[in-house]
Amino acid sequence: MIIWALGQILEKIDEEQFLEEERSAVFLVGTEDAKRAMELAGMVYEGEINPSEVGFCKLETQQECLAGSLCIPKFIDMLGKWYKMQFFINRRHIVIVDDDGFASRLIRRIRRSKTQQGDTRERFLYNFMAQFMSRDLEMLGQYEKLIMDLEENVTEGKTQGFQSKIVPVRRELLTLRGYYDELMDMGRELEANENRFFAKKQLKYFGTISDRADRFMGKTAHLLEYAQQVRDAYQAAIDAEQNKNMQFLTVLSAIFFPLTLITGWYGMNFRDMPELDNGYPGVILLSMAVIAFCIFIFKKKKIL
Repeated sequence: MIIWALGQILEKIDEEQFLEEERSAVFLVGTEDAKRAMELAGMVYEGEINPSEVGFCKLETQQECLAGSLCIPKFIDMLGKWYKMQFFINRRHIVIVDDDGFASRLIRRIRRSKTQQGDTRERFLYNFMAQFMSRDLEMLGQYEKLIMDLEENVTEGKTQGFQSKIVPVRRELLTLRGYYDELMDMGRELEANENRFFAKKQLKYFGTISDRADRFMGKTAHLLEYAQQVRDAYQAAIDAEQNKNMQFLTVLSAIFFPLTLITGWYGMNFRDMPELDNGYPGVILLSMAVIAFCIFIFKKKKIL
């Protein structure tokens, strides 16, 4: 078990020292140590503590504590396994239950990058949530560049493999939109401060988190709309190509239909047909005249 006193969040202290000092602290534990950490923090949670079963981000208000869960996407595998953890907050302490080691890495990043690392619970939560959202704008920019490249390929007529590229992008963006919606709701729940666990002057941090998630969700919605527009352009290009093919087949049908009629007529071999004996050259000339006439009409109509 690791305990960090607020204001010194990367300083490891033992349980006895913690109990003697009676300071507010952050407990970072795995599932096996969660029960002991909850006891030390004076928390009672009625539900099950099992981060592996977490499926989305949410915050639940109980009498003794705030119980939350985080399900954070991995940028390298957006549709695969996500980072999952649970956290609990009361008037003095925070307990984070994480079996993946992701929370520990986030806190190490906070130590390297933040001057004010977490002298209050509100500041710590802000730093913690802001840290795993710190690369999201860059990630959304990469999605935008990918969609722009797909649009350029469609414009240049390079449509091969388009569907296999755009479909995963749309699925990932849809997933991210739901994720940011959940984070926005969580920030608003924290800002509402229903149990009055947080100082009123510190609630601005949670408003910043919800505003950031809202901006990311808006950016994601814009990218989804952009992806749909590119997909529509791709479909229009495919339809235009199919129309050209159908137009070509129509031209061939229009040319060969009168030829079929002519050959059918002269293939009947009736006894009294005047052209029966010496009509072959005439049929050839008539067929060529029909072809020339059809081509002239198609050129005039700008079909060819």
